Formats: sequence, C-alpha cells, structure tokens
Amino acid sequence: MAKKIQYTYNQQQKLINFSQDKYNSMFEAIAAAEGFDIAEYSKMEHQVTLYAKDKAAIRNFRDEYFRKLGVTNITFIKE
Repeated sequence: MAKKIQYTYNQQQKLINFSQDKYNSMFEAIAAAEGFDIAEYSKMEHQVTLYAKDKAAIRNFRDEYFRKLGVTNITFIKE
C-alpha cells in the first residue's frame, strides 16, 4: 500500500511519497524533501523520549519544532 504525506510549508500545500524503508518517520521524509538539517532535532527528540513521562510531551516537542520551521497540517494519506 502506497503512503503519502500531505503537509503545508509556508502556506503552500505539498504532497510527497513516504517509504518506511527509506525514512524512520514522516518528519524525516519532510525534512529531506525540504532540505532541512534535523541533526540537532534528532538529538533533542531522543533526550525528550528518554525523560518524558508521557507521549504527549514528545508529540508536543515534535509539533512545535516543525511549526517553527514553517511546517503545519501534517497527515498520512494511504492509497
């Protein structure tokens, strides 16, 4: 089953292909498509994952980070 990611970057809606064997998460796929260097983000996400008491903290960190980059409305589309 093909998967795609739909998101908005700088008020422009975009659609990209997603492959689990190429990317660990949809956020890595978006970063690759837009040319973002997310090395620091990955380190911080790992730290948050280690010390967070609930998954909401991890999700909030991730969403806020990508919102600062200008990426919003991220959704998976299964075809």
